[in-house]
Amino acid sequence: MDPEDTASTAKAGSGLGPDAADRIAQERPFVVVVGDAALDVWKWGRCEGLCREAPVPVIDIERGSTVPGAAGNTAANLAALGARTRLVALTGDDWASTALRDALERSGVDATWLRRATSRATPVETRIVADDQIMVRYAEGGSTAANDPEVDALLVSLDETLSAAAAVVVGDHHGALGDRMCRALTARRERLPLLILDTHHPGRWRRLCPDLVRLDADDAIAVLGLSRTDGDRPPTNAKQRVELLDRHRHRLFEVVGTSTLVITLDRAGSVLLDEDRPVHPTRARPVPESRSAGAGGTFVAALTLALISGMPLTSAVELAQAAADVVVHRQATAVCTTGQLRERLARSGAAVLPQRELAEVVRNHRAEGKRIVFTNGCFDVLHAGHIAYLDEAKRLGDILVVAVNSDGSVRKLKGPDRPVNSAHDRCAVLAALSCVDHVTIFDEDTPAGLLRATEPDLYVKGGDYRLDSLPETPIVREYGGEVRVLSYLQDRSTSAMIERIRAGS
Repeated sequence: MDPEDTASTAKAGSGLGPDAADRIAQERPFVVVVGDAALDVWKWGRCEGLCREAPVPVIDIERGSTVPGAAGNTAANLAALGARTRLVALTGDDWASTALRDALERSGVDATWLRRATSRATPVETRIVADDQIMVRYAEGGSTAANDPEVDALLVSLDETLSAAAAVVVGDHHGALGDRMCRALTARRERLPLLILDTHHPGRWRRLCPDLVRLDADDAIAVLGLSRTDGDRPPTNAKQRVELLDRHRHRLFEVVGTSTLVITLDRAGSVLLDEDRPVHPTRARPVPESRSAGAGGTFVAALTLALISGMPLTSAVELAQAAADVVVHRQATAVCTTGQLRERLARSGAAVLPQRELAEVVRNHRAEGKRIVFTNGCFDVLHAGHIAYLDEAKRLGDILVVAVNSDGSVRKLKGPDRPVNSAHDRCAVLAALSCVDHVTIFDEDTPAGLLRATEPDLYVKGGDYRLDSLPETPIVREYGGEVRVLSYLQDRSTSAMIERIRAGS
């Protein structure tokens, strides 16, 4: 899998506008989810005070809901985003199994391959909420590893579905699948389509060599054992965690068995580590930790469908982050639908501002003590070089502003056959990137007027420029700002990419 294939990057369909939500759903791919399914129970009520018997709150329950959890939540999100989805999983022979099957069928998931086992109980996660605060969470069942006959029953179901599947998602949440499932899937590896692993136990699956693995940050840090081996301490700051995971990426690849890894950082976003390409973090819209239930399943579902549709990997994780942003702003273990994802991507356009409004917004950011980073360019066909340098620029401050050359300006700079994409489309794609905070359009040869109006703390360019050759350098230095040229990915050029496409490469 080459996620940065230039031809696919240059397709009109590789952008992150609202149509991306429809694009990943339109083919209705068949996806098989195999793993640990659970029943999530939510109960809401009012806190009327403390109990007389003990210093604990008394909750008057007013309503409740039962929804698919763990791998079941991933399957439900796949269905909500347009996939034909089948869940292959073990349950107990109990009330929770019946409730889970009903919840899956309500979600549009094919639950005919759920296998009841009398030797186990269906995992149930119950949360009691009062005044928008989770008061207690408790788990029942699901802690026993599946025995060999139970795993074999799942494999029969899996073998019957593989030929039509566009992807297989393995959800190893509670560890019930055991090593036998890993050995069996490894033996079938050549027959498996796109294989996504979502796990809390990554070491177990190393020999499977999945195409992509999704881990929680805590699991990734635990796998590395940093505090025991080299004196590193697991950081709590999101930026420091990204740097630490990037620094140890090859150790993670070795343990997990893949060189493409997405690590979710809870309410801070995620980080993509892909071979030796520059680290790519996404930024989430922060919410309380109590709203993060099920977001991992949403993230994996959207990521899987984006990759099936041919979307480049960096765009796919941005789309997955947008889907996760939808569910964390809703109650309980939720799913993201195609319509909700379309709306979320459309709202990214709010980051595109007229110049006068941008200047006011930047002044407000500065009054809050935020460091402003500014860059500009044509960004005609967004490619890996652009993404890498925008990510690097964002890490140098708090707010990243991108000024985009107007269509007339691009024609003047690049020739009459450019731009390939209109200014509106170029801005929409940039605004959908989580590292970009604000986008504006300028008509002049340089953004000199914008720089004087906004006075960013740091002006950056990506490429092989020299500071003394940039016409913007004296303007920025005049008001006391800093200018930097950031690292540049070789062989990444919009003009060269367009020439290759025209030549039929």
